[in-house]
Amino acid sequence: MDARDILIRPLVTEKSTALMEQGKYVFVVAKAANKIQIANAVAEIFKVKVVSVNTVNVMGKMKRMGRNVGKRSDYKKAIVKLAAGETIEFFEA
Repeated sequence: MDARDILIRPLVTEKSTALMEQGKYVFVVAKAANKIQIANAVAEIFKVKVVSVNTVNVMGKMKRMGRNVGKRSDYKKAIVKLAAGETIEFFEA
């Protein structure tokens, strides 16, 4: 897998913004990607040193629109911790 295929998009929420103060950044990643591939992709794209990667498989919620029942997509998110003093400028804007 290419590094750009592994990282789908950054996940920006109140909780993920609070984690940035600790040097942790959250991404939605490909479901087939493992922790080593995610760490290498972040290091390659953003030119930073990755200390650790935690992953979570998020199951989509069931939602209703009147009588119709649907389901949000399942996805995988990765919480990437960077070495001390390193930041990703993409999030600082």
